[in-house]
Amino acid sequence: MSRDLGFRRLRGFDRGALLAASVTALSLTASGCVVVHGEREVLPATTRAEAARALQEFTAAYNKADEAYDSSLDAEYTTGALGDIDKARLTAGKANNPDGNSGHSPLKLTDAKFTIPKKAGWPRWFLADAAGNKGGDVRWLLVFTRSGLEETWEAAYLTLVAPDDIPGFPLDKDGWAEAVPANATDLTVPPGELSATYATYLKDGGDGEDGKGGGATFAEGPHTSAWRALRTKQSARPGLATQYIDEPLTNGDYAPLALRTEDGGALVFFTTRHFEKQTAADGASVPAPNKDVLALTTGEIRQTLTMEFVSNEVALDPGDGQVEILGRIQGLTSAKGE
Repeated sequence: MSRDLGFRRLRGFDRGALLAASVTALSLTASGCVVVHGEREVLPATTRAEAARALQEFTAAYNKADEAYDSSLDAEYTTGALGDIDKARLTAGKANNPDGNSGHSPLKLTDAKFTIPKKAGWPRWFLADAAGNKGGDVRWLLVFTRSGLEETWEAAYLTLVAPDDIPGFPLDKDGWAEAVPANATDLTVPPGELSATYATYLKDGGDGEDGKGGGATFAEGPHTSAWRALRTKQSARPGLATQYIDEPLTNGDYAPLALRTEDGGALVFFTTRHFEKQTAADGASVPAPNKDVLALTTGEIRQTLTMEFVSNEVALDPGDGQVEILGRIQGLTSAKGE
């Protein structure tokens, strides 16, 4: 399955530069009053210097939270799927290690590259692509977002991707990338529909009633065909019935975000929620979960255990072929025993 890696304001922003750009979109009334429409102007999401500071501040906060197993120390710097995964991981860690993380090793992100799209309105966001000292020879892809000029940059998505799998992005003459709207129709699956399409695929492996759910849509790989095969194997264990429910997550901080790629397709970050229910046969009991699962479990585990997971994925949608899931990080967020 996927790597279970849970993770969690930027001050000093060069407001002058952005405000100057915003004022280019204004109208002058007959009385001389100026009305600014900066939210309608197509602008870069941020500066490269600020993007670098956002990554540094996130990393520093993450390391403090990880060392103390204290989710309050980096809650300001995460949101969406990553925020859910990170908070649950730290909560379980604190429950089992009240004095903190004795095995803490600081995360170091180097060789950072920033892809910053131009777009109108909020939220604005950018992609950080860095080498990490954990996870092996992969690149750490972090998507930072915020919904206002005074807000903190928060990491909403984190995935680990092989360097050769990361596509190139076309840039304009000033070096800014292109954001792909959620309803884009020039892709195999519009970004706004990818979460639901993936959830349908995990359920039945076919195209589904709407023709967008399955085998013809997604390329084979560890997060598609191999994951479905693993689930089938787990469901067949004697004396233990395992059921799966997959749901899309698309609203608010879970909204998909997509960048145009050089081949005309898109790199899409999206979120899904998954439930796994284990039910033991009469006279038997559910296998005892590990201490981290127990720390997030309510109720008494007798015959059933239902676990809830949040997963964030990154997919390459070529627009004229199958969607490839390049990376996925999933974390347990809660569990219930009955």
